[in-house]
Amino acid sequence: MSSERLTEDAITAGLARLPHWTREGDSIVRTADAPDFPAGIRVVAAVAEAAEAMDHHPDIDIRWRTLRFVLSTHSAGGLTALDLGLAARIDAALAAESAR
Repeated sequence: MSSERLTEDAITAGLARLPHWTREGDSIVRTADAPDFPAGIRVVAAVAEAAEAMDHHPDIDIRWRTLRFVLSTHSAGGLTALDLGLAARIDAALAAESAR
């Protein structure tokens, strides 16, 4: 995945495929509730593995069972395909935990 900064049109198109994500400046953000605290930690562990494999790491805030993910490619000064790709993997981790 490219670490080149996306155009506004590419960001809009990417967010259309990620309905749970919103834009906040040069970042995209998703907040989600896990069924309980251990489930939230399992999601974070799955996201950590995906992020490490991509060498692209999100900001994660854990508040009991509420998780908040913030993605931005700081080295590019904004959003890149890495952010959209990791957002999709975060969505998949959340869906997998919900199906558990």
